Amino acid sequence: MTTDTLAPPAAPTGRLLVGGTWRETATRFAVRDKYDGRRVAEVCEAGAAEVDAAVAGAAAAFAKGAPPPTERAAILRRTAGILARERPLLMATLVAEAGLTLAEAKAEIDRSLATLEITAEETTRINGELVPFGGAPGQESRIGFTLMFPLGIVCAITPFNSPLNTVIHKVAPAFAAGNAVILKPSVYTPLAAEILCRAMVEAGVPEGFLSLLQGPGSRLGTLLLDQPDIAFYAFTGSTAVGRTIHKAAGLRRCQLELGSIAATIVCADADISRAAQKVAAAGFRKAGQVCTSVQLLLVERAAMADMRDALLERVAAISFGNPHLPTTGMGPLIDEADAARVSDWVREAETAGARVLCGGGRTRSVVEPTLLEDVARGMKVVDREVFGPLVSLVPFDSLDAAIDLANASPYGLAAGVFTRDMSRALSAARHLRFGAVHLNEASSARSDAMPFGGVKDSGFGREGPRYAIAEMSEERLITLNP
Repeated sequence: MTTDTLAPPAAPTGRLLVGGTWRETATRFAVRDKYDGRRVAEVCEAGAAEVDAAVAGAAAAFAKGAPPPTERAAILRRTAGILARERPLLMATLVAEAGLTLAEAKAEIDRSLATLEITAEETTRINGELVPFGGAPGQESRIGFTLMFPLGIVCAITPFNSPLNTVIHKVAPAFAAGNAVILKPSVYTPLAAEILCRAMVEAGVPEGFLSLLQGPGSRLGTLLLDQPDIAFYAFTGSTAVGRTIHKAAGLRRCQLELGSIAATIVCADADISRAAQKVAAAGFRKAGQVCTSVQLLLVERAAMADMRDALLERVAAISFGNPHLPTTGMGPLIDEADAARVSDWVREAETAGARVLCGGGRTRSVVEPTLLEDVARGMKVVDREVFGPLVSLVPFDSLDAAIDLANASPYGLAAGVFTRDMSRALSAARHLRFGAVHLNEASSARSDAMPFGGVKDSGFGREGPRYAIAEMSEERLITLNP
């Protein structure tokens, strides 16, 4: 193992950032282009020694104290400026390591810059509230207020499907709250995370307040969970892994954004053209690898023919394949095994009676945008999270029946409802048990300033800069009795 001082290179090198130094290790793993499989980089793998050093460095840095809020905000804004400068490098990186199309990579960067700016704004607004002692008899003379304090060390474990913006949604609010952060990104997409960490170092994040550890979650995640000095785990990924983290964390706090089977309801009185456009975008963005991607499209029977035709027209127009080409509208899945799984689920559903309206084919890691009809419970495409470019159309005869079908999922992250009748829309919003219900939007209708998180097996806790800062802080009550 070798170390050197912080002198960020011009392009990703695959090094680790541990307690204020960039390190190399002998064990490395390959990062491959998700479309053609070519090797694009090698990344150092962290072991127990690097985990121990990162935690020790974070604890020492936190003990010295974080910079004041205005300086933390300035660091986040400078980070945004550096990432904007590095846009060409980020574009190439996101397309290669994540399989994002050029348009998706641009949107990922634009949203990331906005998330940093929103977080910087919220950094200087961290405060508590006055306590109304006057409401308690005999306590009228007392004064009370709360203050917010950082927790200590936050461990952020992030997914492949949003390798820059989701990382920022965890790292930036953690630092904004005054915590030290240890980041472990997905092994599929480690390079964008390195570019972000280099930018934060260049922007002035104090030594030890940020570490970057790379490696497989099955091993590295266990090492991180075994560190008692880590106060908070922020995780986006599968429900199975989320359960493991929650169990291991014990009394330590977590924010878990987990699995999802996202449903969108289209009523007969909806603007069908608008609904079709939004569902096509929400169902096939990032090849359907978004936790809120439309998986079940519940359509009132009277509107099914019109909705089917409108959606088929839009889905058929999606160009798919090589994400490096500007004309490509949808790229590959994260690896060929996932693509094969989605394709197999389509064939299984077809054998069980489902009808393929379009798509269903696969070439290596690219699955064609797929629409299914005549699906039923017992099919994997209905009962399990697809996480691929597949939308199933399901008719309903009453809004109550559609709500019951959507709620039957063990998950509850986000749902969408299209209707011109606001009484029906608000009734659906009250009865759909999801973390978010979007009216006249598809299930995947996120804005980076809003609270984002689920219920049931979709986890708990909220992202969104203001809300994540609160999650990663502890409240302290101060009272005065004159």
